[in-house]
Amino acid sequence: MKDVEDVATADPALDFVQLLTPDGVRVQHDDFDYAGTDADLAAALRDMVLSRRIDTEATALQRKGELGLWPPLLGQEAAQVGSARALKPSDEAVPSYREHAVAWCRGIDPLELLAPFRGTDMIGWDSVATRFHLYSFVIGSQTLHATGIAMAQQLDGRVGNEDPEQNAATIVYFGDGATSQGDVNEAFVFAASFNAPIVFFCQNNQWAISEPIALQSRIPLYRRARGYGFPGVRVDGNDVLAVQAVTTWALERARNGEGPTLIEAHTYRMGAHTTSDDPTKYRSRAETEAWRAKDPISRLRTYLMNAGAIDQVWLGALEVESVALAVRIREGCISLPEPRLSDWFDRAYAQTPAAIRRQGDVQRAREEA
Repeated sequence: MKDVEDVATADPALDFVQLLTPDGVRVQHDDFDYAGTDADLAAALRDMVLSRRIDTEATALQRKGELGLWPPLLGQEAAQVGSARALKPSDEAVPSYREHAVAWCRGIDPLELLAPFRGTDMIGWDSVATRFHLYSFVIGSQTLHATGIAMAQQLDGRVGNEDPEQNAATIVYFGDGATSQGDVNEAFVFAASFNAPIVFFCQNNQWAISEPIALQSRIPLYRRARGYGFPGVRVDGNDVLAVQAVTTWALERARNGEGPTLIEAHTYRMGAHTTSDDPTKYRSRAETEAWRAKDPISRLRTYLMNAGAIDQVWLGALEVESVALAVRIREGCISLPEPRLSDWFDRAYAQTPAAIRRQGDVQRAREEA
């Protein structure tokens, strides 16, 4: 695997790495294997179910006018949870604007995720402590930022050490539409040139808003990596086992100083691009239903039930937890504190100049009057 250029299954009809079929059956792959236990997979299922509940509640809140916008993740839970569970605490995760499940796995409070979409905060979480960076709404720009972060890790001596605990890598998330942006291609060039410890994680959900992937690329996206001189892998993005196995391998390459990898997670956006979008205008019901049969949560639940790793009691307890989370989201959203202008005078500089500090004091006094 160390010298691989392009990796896929032996079956050209599939052309991706798969370890769990849509029917919930474990299968073997020549190059990748899932190293976790069924208990680990049950924990992954919990993450996926709760992430979907966060998404469902946020979508409903937007429909009620409590959020200005929301980009649903429905259908992409395995791609996000599988890749996030491959991360170590020292790794940096750079999202686009749909990585709600990655945020959940990195310990971000769901209410903090809602704040930018409610307009009460630019970013509500501590990106330094969590190593989960702010959402990026400029398509593709985050790939350059992430490449810079990875290069900094390299310059700081966080790559290729004998002690694996001293090593770190960066993963950056983007969609298939972003691959048509110049920023993404520039990031590929810089990452390859400097052998940066980065994993480019493309969630190919088949649609760049209303533009299908067939109009964006004449070849599978993962094969583009070869032109830049680093490996590309296509994985079944609805298979959490395969996603975690492939991402673990790619991150380990990066931490060891072997450079970047492009992962194309072949998945599907079952919902709208955002809550301002109507996907029925550009895709068929038959297509959506065909992908619904590959639902990432259903296949993992089926496997775990058949394996005896979970039962109806376990699922019932998860449903209770899910309902409690939904209540907290609904109640907490409308209670998010309104921003104060005076707070922003302290957020522009690491060391606020005296003149700016005085202006902030004046504004604070007005607010308190």
